Amino acid sequence: MSDTPETFTPRPYQADAIKALISGWAAGVHNRLAVVLPTGAGKTVVFSNLIDELLPQMNGARALVIAHREELIEQAAAKIHAVRPDLRVGVVKAERDEHQDADVIVASIQTLAVERRRKAIENIGVVIVDECHHAAAPSYMTVLEHFGAWRGLPVAGFTATMTRTDGGLADVWQDVVFTLDILEMIEDGYLCDVRGKRVIVDGLDLDSVRTRAGDLQDGQLGQALEDSDAGPVVARAYQEHAGDRAGVVFTPTVSTAQAMADAFTATGIPAAAIWGDMPRDDRAATLDRYRAGDVQVLTNCMVLTEGFDAPWTSCAVIARPTKSAGLYCQMAGRALRLWKGKRDALILDVMGASTRHKLASIVDLTGREVVMSDEDQTLREAVRETEEKAQRRLDLSRIQVEEIDLFHGSAVRWLKTASGIWFIPAGDDAYFFLLRNPVNRTYWLRRYDTVNGIVGPRRDVPLPLAEAKTWLEQQARAAGSRWLAARSAPWRLKPASVKQLKFCRLKGIHVPPGSTAGEVSDLQAVHQFTAILTRLSARAAA
Repeated sequence: MSDTPETFTPRPYQADAIKALISGWAAGVHNRLAVVLPTGAGKTVVFSNLIDELLPQMNGARALVIAHREELIEQAAAKIHAVRPDLRVGVVKAERDEHQDADVIVASIQTLAVERRRKAIENIGVVIVDECHHAAAPSYMTVLEHFGAWRGLPVAGFTATMTRTDGGLADVWQDVVFTLDILEMIEDGYLCDVRGKRVIVDGLDLDSVRTRAGDLQDGQLGQALEDSDAGPVVARAYQEHAGDRAGVVFTPTVSTAQAMADAFTATGIPAAAIWGDMPRDDRAATLDRYRAGDVQVLTNCMVLTEGFDAPWTSCAVIARPTKSAGLYCQMAGRALRLWKGKRDALILDVMGASTRHKLASIVDLTGREVVMSDEDQTLREAVRETEEKAQRRLDLSRIQVEEIDLFHGSAVRWLKTASGIWFIPAGDDAYFFLLRNPVNRTYWLRRYDTVNGIVGPRRDVPLPLAEAKTWLEQQARAAGSRWLAARSAPWRLKPASVKQLKFCRLKGIHVPPGSTAGEVSDLQAVHQFTAILTRLSARAAA
């Protein structure tokens, strides 16, 4: 499926990102600005349209796009040309040196790192850095310094994740002016919803793998995967959960990628491995076979985390367990692009039976709080459930605050059981109480006595809290003695009686030292009414 010219019109969030960059530069405080967009958000479309908007204002100066991989360079050049066919787009890499008459130059960082190659490129008015989480590397720093990044030249960086294990990014990028959460793109229909499953390899000992720069060390991780013979386990899990899906498998080493491809093929799933140092023609041929459907699964040693554009991919296998949420998002994001007939994306997380490491997982795809209560849930379903539970907790806390304010301000002696039921004692064997209606913030009115049990009023409808409270207080006053229901009754301030304290000892009711007669009476009433409700509930359940 190829893009048509209409698809290059910026989406609303893409237009917002462009506006944020231009506004940021116009403010004059910072010139090195970054945009963080999830995989599949179309960052190439964003900076192509950004260039389109900037060029008329640059008085003949040119735009320079820096990328670090051949696929990214070719994609960027093609996209810019598609957005503005009238522009001259030149490529500078290796033997190509198309900068003389170009309006936009797309160059490899490796070529620009050569002093004579970058010095030959002049009159640059803006620099775009693709996959800008690499920009703390010495080669980038040298190139950016040469073109004026520390002398006020507008510089924009684009990435799916602003994390890099060797640090230094804060020295390059002064401000992240626009970010977009993967979940926002899922909710807006720009990415597929995603679900995850764990693939447990019993013999995989991740606890023995050391960390380097905050993440599991590739070599040791690859060895642990091979020692545990993880390949066949992962292949069988893929066959079970993703047998009809095209997918990619991320591994920590070339050897692991090749072993995974062999295991998948042996299971009956056509698979092939690609890696960074693979001959260019061989890698291109393998990718073509994947596009044609002759290869169902591509295994790779961290080659497909950037610039891999295969939207029909609907499964990503994370056979490179990671502690980095950013790296996890890059890997998983390869399966989230929209494609005709694609219902969702599936992420298979490979892990050992136990681990001391806190590994990234599907919940790290979003910055929102999410608890996966069911492995079959999609990310969107889990977030909705988490937010609904949080809303219910918030609503309940609001109700409780309202209740406390209302009841504690009453002249009537309201008490509350541990389960949250407010009641008025109207004698030793009579209680008026409220039952919260779970549908809305209303309350059912109830009375209990030993003769009639629990009964409601003749017109049994739930009432708003204030109205329910007032009505029940009137009933309690009418049925019980005033001195029992009144909070200000003089006897309540007297010392607790010997009879009260003896009753509490017999029933196992804890009485804080110095409690008054009224406070001990309240403890007794709560104990007795709780016992009544417990007995009635048990009888109803029998």
